[in-house]
Amino acid sequence: MKKDIWIAGIARGHNAAVCLLKNGEVVFSIEEERLTRKKYDGGPLACITKILEYTDRLDYLIISHTTSLESAGKIDYAREDVYSSLARKLKLIGFHEDKELVQVHDVSKLHHKMHALCAFYRSGFDSAAAVIVDGAGSMHTISDPIYDNTPVHAWEHESIYSIKFPYEVSLKYKHCSSRNAVVNGIITDFDSNVFDSHDDGKCIAVITDKGGIVKAYEGVTHILGWEAIEAGKTMGLFPYGQKNMLLPPCYETTSKLPGLLNRNLFSNYVPNGSWVNTLLYSVFDLNNDDAKIYDNDISKVQVYRDLAYAVQTQSQAEMIKLIRNAVLLTKEKNVVISGGYGLNCVANYEYLDALKDKGINIYVEPVSSDAGTAIGAALFGWYYLANGKEKHKDGKTLYLGPKYNYSKDQIQAVAEKYEGKISDASYDDVVSLLRDKNIVTIFQGGCEAGPRALGNRSILFDPTFEDGKDFVNTVKRREYFRPFAGTILKEHVHDWFDLRGMEESPFMMYAVNCKPGVAQKIPSIIHVDKTCRIQTVTKEQNEHFYNLIETFYKKTGVPVLFNTSFNLGGEPLVETLDDAVSTLSRSDIEYLFLPEYGKLITVKNVVSEKP
Repeated sequence: MKKDIWIAGIARGHNAAVCLLKNGEVVFSIEEERLTRKKYDGGPLACITKILEYTDRLDYLIISHTTSLESAGKIDYAREDVYSSLARKLKLIGFHEDKELVQVHDVSKLHHKMHALCAFYRSGFDSAAAVIVDGAGSMHTISDPIYDNTPVHAWEHESIYSIKFPYEVSLKYKHCSSRNAVVNGIITDFDSNVFDSHDDGKCIAVITDKGGIVKAYEGVTHILGWEAIEAGKTMGLFPYGQKNMLLPPCYETTSKLPGLLNRNLFSNYVPNGSWVNTLLYSVFDLNNDDAKIYDNDISKVQVYRDLAYAVQTQSQAEMIKLIRNAVLLTKEKNVVISGGYGLNCVANYEYLDALKDKGINIYVEPVSSDAGTAIGAALFGWYYLANGKEKHKDGKTLYLGPKYNYSKDQIQAVAEKYEGKISDASYDDVVSLLRDKNIVTIFQGGCEAGPRALGNRSILFDPTFEDGKDFVNTVKRREYFRPFAGTILKEHVHDWFDLRGMEESPFMMYAVNCKPGVAQKIPSIIHVDKTCRIQTVTKEQNEHFYNLIETFYKKTGVPVLFNTSFNLGGEPLVETLDDAVSTLSRSDIEYLFLPEYGKLITVKNVVSEKP
């Protein structure tokens, strides 16, 4: 009897995660933050223990990050790395009954490659160019040939790979930067083994001190008052801005290379971020009267809104250049995109229009954050180390979280813990609550992988109410300008939104234009630029969520529901039923719908008025 092959890929850094495979199929993929309740949590120790619920042995443990595993420290006395040691202590690795030693692989120098493999295998393409763009990938030590081979520490920003199924990977281009790089320019026919030990030996390498596409975005996000990792807030603010000729460009305008920072505007502190040099430009000067007018909220100052507009529009233009270069280098018409910038829904929509004349097929990986490298590492283990051949359908769903089967008594216990009441509920009952201007949450199945709520861990509202955005932002404790997404029955999407040639948008990865007249019908989910981050849904993809929206449609003529992530500001998506009911108890949200059980939990803790 052929034994099962169990593989775990782990991502160590921020957005730490574990992906478990059984014979090449995803069993579960989950981020550490969902279990520990700390946003962007690192070190997937809780995730590793989750493996025990599915298997008591691993055949491969693949560890991914951006720096060497040595940097994670050693366990006292045993002198093992933290993650292998935990797996050993849990008896997941070691000598099994067949006397084979579990293979532990550190792929921390292959951060961008793990992003690329995640996107490629989930895309379903037989071959593709992979374009990876993030703030700072793996660190590489490069000898400077000009100054007696002085070592320079540089971090990845942009990479291009050519990939063919099942496992033929060639690195074609890589841009790295250092705070103090002496080498500035292009080195052709560079030995790519410096970057990646599994490639064909040649690539175009660019080593600069100028940072990359995302570094500008991080700098603007920082000056707006947020952490660099919160760049999604800048994306939400950008349409409040406009083109401002007084602002300097974010990127070098004279370079043929995409994404080189304008070092007059930005200081590059790779890998940690970048800073806007506001003191060099009088356009950024604010007097005391300005501060009073805007309540010290810089997001309300027009020049800073204009800066958000500038970095959004200019960064997506640099990305389009990079994608075109990827097509030229690889001769591929299929392009997969990952790395942190892949979560930029505004830019993703622009590619569809800018590249349509080239016949390019775009797949943007929904788990483009570093959590996706856990999936990439696991699939690397299957297709490269275990020599897997069969193409799996991993990209057809994002409901990859662990499944929970609660008993009636368990549901009752959780409800009582937070003084909640349980009642029977149908789709009609939930729609009636929504039509009465109530927020209703939904909890079912496995949690969505990635940051987008897709109907398993969602906050729902009626999108037809004009002031719904302000109301839900207040309840969620988010900034005033943050937009909301919507979920629409797939068969109606082309009547309401312009998908620019796409048939569907099941993973909510594009901020799309609405058709004329739509903004007036569903104002609470249409952003100020008349776009909406939309999810299409079919009954096959999510039966309960589809049925709920269909019921809403039959009662209202609107086949769309307001859909946002089930969390409060600064918190991760809820993972367990306890997380869900706890969130109700700490907010103005009253209702939790459990469609698998036909139940509604109500927690009365409301202090705000409905819109």
